[in-house]
Amino acid sequence: MISRRNIRVKVMQTLYSIESSKGQTKPGEPDTILTKKIEQTRLLFTYLVLFISEVARYAEKDALQKASKHLPTAADLHINTKLAGNEILWKIVEDKSFISSVADAKLSHIIDNDLLKKIYQELVLTAEYKEYIEEQARDKKSEKRILEFIFTNLMLPNESFISHVEEHFINWDDDAEMMHTMVLSYLSKPQQNFLDILSKEKWEFAKNLLSTVMDKQQHTLEIIKPKLKNWDADRIAALDLIILQMGVCEFLYFETIPTKVTINEYIDLAKAYSTAQSGQFINGMLDNINKELTASHKIEKRSFKNSTL
Repeated sequence: MISRRNIRVKVMQTLYSIESSKGQTKPGEPDTILTKKIEQTRLLFTYLVLFISEVARYAEKDALQKASKHLPTAADLHINTKLAGNEILWKIVEDKSFISSVADAKLSHIIDNDLLKKIYQELVLTAEYKEYIEEQARDKKSEKRILEFIFTNLMLPNESFISHVEEHFINWDDDAEMMHTMVLSYLSKPQQNFLDILSKEKWEFAKNLLSTVMDKQQHTLEIIKPKLKNWDADRIAALDLIILQMGVCEFLYFETIPTKVTINEYIDLAKAYSTAQSGQFINGMLDNINKELTASHKIEKRSFKNSTL
């Protein structure tokens, strides 16, 4: 599932797009922009799983190609195809939501076959692969471990693969860290619905955060501006102002999210996406606003232990 941090990133980027257009958006357009950004994440996740599966399935293609040589050697006729029968692999490729997701977006057309072949050839030379094919039985841990190895040790460190992904998915930089977690989580328990990677509750959080920041813009600015002291609100980085508004909205209108969590999340976002000084600026601003709103009893939080947000 998409992380809460990534949802905030998508909402932040949506708000920045709206700000850049001077607010000239049509009714429903903000939700459309946000939905598109979530969809980009879904497709990236699907593609990474697809590429892993294609590397694994290449074992069978390699065996067929070598056996079809005019004068195949004994080695050509005895290519080990155990990997192509990996049990987790077949749970993936037979999953209807995976098949639909790949087909609808024509993701198979994106695959660079030369790159795929090179990664497979690197794989068969590794000690991890040799250990895997030497095991006679199929062990769940080893089935998972070899697919994880393909992803973490051969795909992600490969500059050509990363360049390939960046070429086709503009959201790679935003989603890379989360993709690592999502893919490994999926390989451990391949039950993800590829057509829906966001729970109903998280979708509500995303849409509510977006609409609340837009609807309460005037109110949040009235809270923020007095704290700027000698800062001119018009001279503050646009992204910093958006981050502050998002933070204040979480303080006031999202009662299951602890204020400490909100502050830490937006400090991280400021550091990652705004200026070099933004992390410290956002920290100081949100901390001061939190203290003032708490002192005036304007922040009401309830138990968040069971919240999945």
